[in-house]
Amino acid sequence: MGQREGLVQWLLVVMVVAVVCVAGVEGRTLLSAKDHRYKMHDSVPLFANKVGPFHNPSETYQYYDLPFCKPDHFVHKSEDLGEVLEGDRMVNTRYNITFMVDKAVENLCTVTLTPADVIKFKRAVEHDYYFQMFFDDLPLWGFVGKMKETENREPRYMLYTHIHFEVMYNGDRVIEVAVRTYPNEAVDISEEKDTEVKFTYSAQWDRTAVTFEKRMEKYQKHSFLPEHLEIHWFSIINSCVTVLLLTGFLTTIFMRVLKNDFIKYTNEDEEEHEETGWKYIHGDVFRFPPYPNLFSAVIGSGTQLLVLVFFIFGLSLVGVFYPYNRGALNTACLVIYALTAGISGYVSAHLYRQMGGENWVRNLLLTGSLFSGPLFLVFCINNTVAIGYRSTQALPFGTIVVIAIIWIVVTFPLTVLGGIAGKNNKSEFYAPCRTNKYPREIPALRWYRRTVPQMCLAGFLPFSAIYIELYYIFASVWGHQIYTIYSILFIVFIILIIVTAFITIALTYFQLAIEDHEWWWRSVFCGGSTGLFIYGYCFYYHRFRSGMAGLMQTSFFYGYMGCVCYGFFLLLGSVGYRASLLFVRHIYRAIKCE
Repeated sequence: MGQREGLVQWLLVVMVVAVVCVAGVEGRTLLSAKDHRYKMHDSVPLFANKVGPFHNPSETYQYYDLPFCKPDHFVHKSEDLGEVLEGDRMVNTRYNITFMVDKAVENLCTVTLTPADVIKFKRAVEHDYYFQMFFDDLPLWGFVGKMKETENREPRYMLYTHIHFEVMYNGDRVIEVAVRTYPNEAVDISEEKDTEVKFTYSAQWDRTAVTFEKRMEKYQKHSFLPEHLEIHWFSIINSCVTVLLLTGFLTTIFMRVLKNDFIKYTNEDEEEHEETGWKYIHGDVFRFPPYPNLFSAVIGSGTQLLVLVFFIFGLSLVGVFYPYNRGALNTACLVIYALTAGISGYVSAHLYRQMGGENWVRNLLLTGSLFSGPLFLVFCINNTVAIGYRSTQALPFGTIVVIAIIWIVVTFPLTVLGGIAGKNNKSEFYAPCRTNKYPREIPALRWYRRTVPQMCLAGFLPFSAIYIELYYIFASVWGHQIYTIYSILFIVFIILIIVTAFITIALTYFQLAIEDHEWWWRSVFCGGSTGLFIYGYCFYYHRFRSGMAGLMQTSFFYGYMGCVCYGFFLLLGSVGYRASLLFVRHIYRAIKCE
């Protein structure tokens, strides 16, 4: 009881620290620019963030990589770790927009574009480049230009040179902002020659009744459109039907098949039965699996990721994350992963000790690097590609050092401390039956009872329960849509956990019924196989549902989605193992074994 209470207290501490860290990020953003209060004629800060192809959200560049009108002196806005990970690089602009002051047409600058500058803008127009700015910490977007179709001629490249700002205010605060570009005032830059371009802007201020506290609700409306909510609820209904069918199927097993098995195996008056079925492998079913070091590391890492996901959902449900502050989500994932490292160390070392393992140092090294190692490798590849593209997605050296320090100072020491606590936990592995000295031979298995076909079946059902919601998640992470219905996503995740547990239990029973006692690794593979289906969906989404192209975007998409799906494999694999272990203990505890 003391160890469990200590673990609960540790989890509470992690939640409090995570809330403080993420709330600090959110508070820093909301309290910038003089707490967002202005007087008439006060200059409202406008920062340019980044530009990039609209269909390649990961391929972003600094705003002034294109030859826009540059300020006399560059002033970079301070950014937290999450914003840097998001690729934000905010810098001041020449725009002078003052509070509650309308402006007709103001001259920003007049420049003569060289042929090299024209080529840059032509490439931006051809690839649908957009720009992102922040006006009083409110995001706004616009396109650099457009392709103009002409009869019997090649398309013309039109560069937008005028931006109109429409600002809504309430009292002394900015509530809403939007920009418009006027195609009629675009400049033709089709010819690669010296071209004189005059950039201008205008501003219009209007009063609104929306309060400052509700100004971010504009960005949430897209997720709550009636047609979208209907699809989300259809996804939940689909998932619930899957759960009910699977529950009914398992109930049939428990109420009929298992009941008959218990009657047959516990009836001592009947003649001796032929040695078939799951009872007659009771001397092998609790035999520890091969590669116990790796097995315990998988369970420990999966348990940590499961706790991490629940913490993220907890923060999202209490309103810590809001639209276009995904930097807070990045920070939360990094902080919580570091602070929950003790969980993976404890679970892995404790299970490894129960299995008779003695090389616990190797176990902790494997546990600490099982997920972070592949993630670091993918990061190195993607960061190298981003450096080659000169993209803002390439992390600065200082940020890489900070992340490395967090891993060295926080993550790894907590993994070691958790491992020491798990190693010193003297509780033994509970097995209702004794294990024979020599393993029982496994009968020849038909092809559909082997590991790969079972994984396909085990992964398909949970994936079918979540695939509708996957599109909206992908469109938010790898697109420009907004996902804010965290309550629905949490329900879908709980359904995913339940379906994974149920289908793994069913497959474990069928495996034991044919006297195949090597269920340990099979339960992990079957539980985690949903991650492989999600990665398969990535190929479909990239090919048919998105317009992503290019080496950098492809590298980022498949690289980081591979890490996410690998994390789901570990997470759901640990769920499958835990569910199967509870089931196996239950059925063998209910019968009398010699």
